[in-house]
Amino acid sequence: MSFSPRFLTALPVYNEASHVDPVLDEVLRYTHDVLVVDDGSTDGTSELLAARRDIRCIRHEKNRGYGAALKTAFDCAIRSGYEVLVTIDCDGQHEPQRIGQLVAACRDADIVSGSRYLWNDQQARQAPAERRQINVEMTLELNERLGLTLTDAFCGFKAYRVRPLAKLRITEPGYGMPIELWVQAAHHGLHIVELPVPLIYLDEERSFGGSLDDGRKRLEYYHQVLDRALAAAATEAERNDVRRSPAACAAGGAGPNRIELPCSHDA
Repeated sequence: MSFSPRFLTALPVYNEASHVDPVLDEVLRYTHDVLVVDDGSTDGTSELLAARRDIRCIRHEKNRGYGAALKTAFDCAIRSGYEVLVTIDCDGQHEPQRIGQLVAACRDADIVSGSRYLWNDQQARQAPAERRQINVEMTLELNERLGLTLTDAFCGFKAYRVRPLAKLRITEPGYGMPIELWVQAAHHGLHIVELPVPLIYLDEERSFGGSLDDGRKRLEYYHQVLDRALAAAATEAERNDVRRSPAACAAGGAGPNRIELPCSHDA
């Protein structure tokens, strides 16, 4: 049975004037429906996007963060009735020719996530040491606490089935948003697969912004996001228990369903 879903490809963008046009030109070779979320760029990116007629652009008037830009893309895909959403970064790290592979893999998965560390150990060692160390630590912790088997928690090249995506409560606006995403995905029982993608760093000194350029502070922030996301999912599960209590089920005809966890936009 063929699988040819209607899909949207979305790029979160902040101050990418040197990359945005060539990246978009390449992306458009492999997909027709392209959304760019311009997260308050101030370097000329907005003017470059305004000159194009082959994409849709939603602009945040102020920089709200990587997670907020992705949430805007999620909301757009949901409202517009797409079946699959692909997200790809605009810094040249990802190969657009792989978009079709990610979309096709959504036939049997809710989330298809690129992994830069499924190729081989030699490629993994090419990543900037601090970034690789933080990724490994957070990926292991997510696996242990959520029962997942991820190898790369932070790759931005993903494909999502939009219907299950709509179940997720995403509130983290910053770079830690993927951590919240994994907690929500586990909480809702989404089926996740990884596909290997090349590890490409064109700018190893790329800034995370402010204090997050300090690896220790970035790791602390990621742990805070994880703790908040786990607490929020636990609270949501408890509310579901109340709604599905024996008394409520007697009234509504449904049985108890306990969920346990291990341990708008601006225009």
